[in-house]
Amino acid sequence: MKNKLKGVYLLLSSIIIAILHLPFAFGKNVFGSRTFSAFATTGEDSTGTGMPVMSVYDSLHLETIGLSRQAFDYAQKGWNKLFREGKLSNDSILAIADFSQPSSQKRLYILDLKEYKVLFNTLVAHGRNSGKEVATSFSNSSSSYKSSPGFYVTGETYNGKHGYSLKLNGVEKGINDNAYNRAIVVHGADYVDESYVANQGYIGRSQGCPAVPEREAQPIINTIKNNTCFFIYEPGKSYTSRSAMLN
Repeated sequence: MKNKLKGVYLLLSSIIIAILHLPFAFGKNVFGSRTFSAFATTGEDSTGTGMPVMSVYDSLHLETIGLSRQAFDYAQKGWNKLFREGKLSNDSILAIADFSQPSSQKRLYILDLKEYKVLFNTLVAHGRNSGKEVATSFSNSSSSYKSSPGFYVTGETYNGKHGYSLKLNGVEKGINDNAYNRAIVVHGADYVDESYVANQGYIGRSQGCPAVPEREAQPIINTIKNNTCFFIYEPGKSYTSRSAMLN
């Protein structure tokens, strides 16, 4: 009789312990480790348990607000690489400028990956020589007045001719690593405004900077300053075939 009671006790104890561990098995995985399984887009947990997870892309319904899944997947890959290399101090924020979209659309997405929030979804300019409505031509050369695609790590802030601004360090050799010397920065601009869209079908263009609406410039810059990943997505193979971050 005692052996039977002991067996029942052990069985009940095992069940209780398993139930207590369920929140940890199914809870959101954030940046406590070097991997971030909530980033998964394949439908399976990267821990190898085979349990389905909902990705940031799906949980935030980013498709419905226009962000390309390809742009997000590339941003995820580059973010993980930069994070593993210790280049990101900000372990929760990711900025994506989706240049597969025309400038008339709100194609800048700033995401809080820990809190599962879209912090900003707004307009962003491309370089004047990159195209009118859509950016189709890119360059890493000084005085090209073109945008440079790829991954950047944000730097320090300063006050310049465009007011409060944020320096960008391009991390892709031959693609955007001349951005700092070109003074490619995040800044506010009056031509990044929906009134331009109403008048001409697209917003104004910059000299290559990802300029943002003036009223949002300061909070955007304060959110992504000091070693945050900033990704400018160019669709097509011209960038992806050359990017060491993605290959």
